[in-house]
Order: sequence, then C-alpha cells, then structure tokens
Amino acid sequence: MMNNSLAQLINNVNTSKRSLITILIITLCLLSSNTYANDDFYPPWSHGKNNPVKQRGLEITVPEVDNLPDIHGDPFHSALNIFLGGNYFFVMAPLVEEFVKEHPQFEGRIYYETLPPGLLYKQIEQHGVITVGNMTWQVQADVYAAGLRRVEQLIKEGRSNGKAVPYVTNTLAIMVPKNNPKHILSLTDLAQPGIKLVMPNPQFEGIAQQIEKSLVKAGGEQLKQSVYGTKVNNGETTLTHIHHRQTPLTLLEKKADAGVTWQSEAIFQEKIGNPISYVSLPSQVNTRAIYAATTVKGNLHPEAAQLWIEFLQSQKALSIFKEYGFEAYRQTH
Repeated sequence: MMNNSLAQLINNVNTSKRSLITILIITLCLLSSNTYANDDFYPPWSHGKNNPVKQRGLEITVPEVDNLPDIHGDPFHSALNIFLGGNYFFVMAPLVEEFVKEHPQFEGRIYYETLPPGLLYKQIEQHGVITVGNMTWQVQADVYAAGLRRVEQLIKEGRSNGKAVPYVTNTLAIMVPKNNPKHILSLTDLAQPGIKLVMPNPQFEGIAQQIEKSLVKAGGEQLKQSVYGTKVNNGETTLTHIHHRQTPLTLLEKKADAGVTWQSEAIFQEKIGNPISYVSLPSQVNTRAIYAATTVKGNLHPEAAQLWIEFLQSQKALSIFKEYGFEAYRQTH
C-alpha cells in the first residue's frame, strides 16, 4: 500500500515537472517572438518605400543603430530637393510615386528631408549644411514646406523667392497606446498625477505652440503650466526633438501614456499596424494648422520646384493627403 502511494506521488511530481517545463518553454517562445516583433517598432517604419532612388547599393539599415529615417534619396544626383515638415513623412512615398508618373524625368532624382520645420529652417540658414552622427553634407533646398506662418517667415526674411502656397490643413489629437489603458479622454486628463507624457519641445517644434493654444482653450494657463511646466520639472513630461518619430516610439516602448500629435500621425501608426490609437479633440479646443510651400531663394532647380508646388494642389495629391486625415485648404475669408 505504501509502495503504491509513493509511486503515485513520484508520478505526480514528474507530471508537475513536465507541466512546468512546458509552461516555461511556451513563455520563452512568446517572449522571443515579442522581442522580434518589437523590431518593427523602430524607425524607419517605411521599410525602404520612402527612398526614391533606383540604385541603392549596399543596404545596412540597422534599427536603433544605423538609420536615417528622415533623410530620403540621393543628395548628390538629385533634380529636386524638398525640405518638408516631418509630420507627413508617411505621405511622401505615394506623393512622389504619383508625381513621377506625371513627370518621369524625376524618377530616382528626388531628395527630401522630413525633419521638424524649425530644424529645416536652421539648415537653410546654414546654406543647406547638415550633420547627422559622423556625416556632414550639403543640400540646397528647392522647396520648403511647413506651417503657413513658418513659410511666411522664410519669405519675410528674404530666404524665399516665391509666395506662400497653402494646400492642406491638419488638426491635433492625443496619441495613446492601443486600447487607451489609462483611459485618457481629454486634454485635461493629461494633468492627472502619474500620467506620463511625451510632448513636442517648443524650442524645436512648431506643433508645440499649437498644442499650448489648445491646452489653454481646454483648461486655461493652469493646464498649460501643468503639462509644460510642472510635469517637465517632475519628470512626468518628456520633451522631444522630433516628435513624429519619438512620440509613437516612446509609447510603443511603454515609457509614456500619452502625447499630443497631429491626428494624421496617429492614423499612420494605426495603418501600419503599430499598437497605437488616438483620442480626437472637439473643435472648440482643437487647433487647425495650415500647410504651405514656397520656393527657396538660390535654389538650383526652380522649374522642378514649381512643378512640385503645383502638384501639391492637384486633386490626386489632395486625395492622398485625405487618406491620412488631412483636409484640402479652403480660404475662409
């Protein structure tokens, strides 16, 4: 009797060990698969689609290590150089594709940068010279595309030889992780203690001024001070240099709970399958941005620049913008 009980006990222990080992193996497999899946979280999210060149040579893009997600094309053999605000980098691949269909002479010969407009403005002031990591190069912009006020500033300071041409508008939204785990429903929720934010830096990014206006509309100066003052000081707000890359990545890495961006940026993240969602803002607290373009003084390809600006106003271009939540610009007065 004792022998049978002992044998049964040993058998139960062995069964438990096998079950535990099975659970551990499944857990490790899940962790491994998640690790590899997370590689897709890191820019460039276009997987090469935004590079308009024909001959790429050696490709050594390594996420988190060696990548230039906001530099596109060949700066040494280009026939059109475009500096545009990074908040619609994801629209450029289809725009360039359609533009080249209409003007095949530009196939493989378009270079563009999608950095924040303020940084691109500084690059223009530096005669197109830019340094990223250990590399420095120079590109003279043909077209500068940004918020209308920034474009008008370029013209006012004599750095443009053209006029400001508006073409689309955009609105703000609160970007959050999928399923909105912190249940953030409004701008006022951003002031809650413990809610970690990732926000554009007013020093570098024009969108920050738009966000500050909306914060004041929603909760007065107190809300603005909470988000951009108190929470910055206590570490609950992280400020970005390039929000269209850093905000979604910070959310994907679970280092923040929310961040205010352009609605189009959140729509893009959903489209590519990243676990990102967004909270729309009511019109009474939202801010509408007008996007415009102009030619840059001293540009090397004036005819190409004009063709691109005309294309941005075309129905084909506007339909591409619409897929990501942009609206065609309509003068209100």
